[in-house]
Amino acid sequence: MQYTKLGNTDYNVSRLGFGCMRLPLTEKGGKRVVDEEAAEKMLRKGYELGINYFDTAYFYHDQLSETILGRAMKGIRDKCVIVAKSPGGFCKEPGDYRRILEGQLERLQMSYVDFYHFHGINPTAFQETDEKGKWLEGAQKAKEDGLIKHISFSFHGPPEGLPKLVDMGHFESVLCQYNVLDRSNEEGIAYAKSKGLSVIAMGPLGGGRLSGLPKATAEKLGIDVKSSPELGLRFVASNPNIDVICSGMSSEAQLMENFEIVSRIEPLTKEELAGIENMVKENKRIAELYCTGCNYCMPCPQEVNIPYIFDMSNYNRLYGIFDYAKANYASIGTNPWVKGKRADACNDCGECETKCPQKIKIRDQLKETHKALA
Repeated sequence: MQYTKLGNTDYNVSRLGFGCMRLPLTEKGGKRVVDEEAAEKMLRKGYELGINYFDTAYFYHDQLSETILGRAMKGIRDKCVIVAKSPGGFCKEPGDYRRILEGQLERLQMSYVDFYHFHGINPTAFQETDEKGKWLEGAQKAKEDGLIKHISFSFHGPPEGLPKLVDMGHFESVLCQYNVLDRSNEEGIAYAKSKGLSVIAMGPLGGGRLSGLPKATAEKLGIDVKSSPELGLRFVASNPNIDVICSGMSSEAQLMENFEIVSRIEPLTKEELAGIENMVKENKRIAELYCTGCNYCMPCPQEVNIPYIFDMSNYNRLYGIFDYAKANYASIGTNPWVKGKRADACNDCGECETKCPQKIKIRDQLKETHKALA
């Protein structure tokens, strides 16, 4: 396992971090639930392989992630870096931050966490929550009392918000999305690193999207990799501003594959990175012939989620990630994160086409996408 120093801290951590959001599941009572025994075994196996960075959150697996991680860390807690997160939506008044943190520490069976993120913030959301619940004051007091060692944040907002949060001067670490399909935070990552923050990349495999990337895509780029996860992990590792690659793993097979890749990882060459850059630019150019993502077509009178449908179409058409595109297309309207309806709800009213600056034949493309992914 390769190790690195975290920003301006004294921590020496594994380049591969274990994200505890996608622990293994099993069938129980007709429902998919966490396989607690398998999850604990995987976490201990990760530690034995040399992983010492473990990331959990209040919302992961309905708080069960914290409980399982706490059990798995018995006897080795002080040899590991434990990361948790404060749920801003629940910090509505002064005192909520401390109460929630203490509950998390109880589930983790720990007296402190090393990094405690303000979860999924952007500058506006952070300031609004801080005004209501004295979020930052709670964090500073918790740090003084030894409940957390470092104040951090995880980021899910528009890219321009990341440097603004860094400039607030409160944080020592940032966790944000970064992978070969989503490089929107690249400039913000470089800026955070230049200001002394440690940077942890989440979603190195695009939340599972890259696992479905055909090997032919890498071969076309002239990149010598055995699998799409190797392409994804090597790409993230090629960014000198990334300290830890935090990956959610759902099986021991995934754990071993990621471990083996990161243990022998070599950054992509300049030629390989140039190949990816050219592919991304060309695919973006082709995608924009169909849709620039301006959202002017919305709202749809029939609630068809046109931008999301076109995103899934592009994953299928441009990258060949069919299984991911098909599953996410099917989830429209059933997933709380993906509102609206699928393309078959279109009634050919044509209102979207009157608003589209690209003059795209949206109705035809909706029909084509439904035929391909339904």
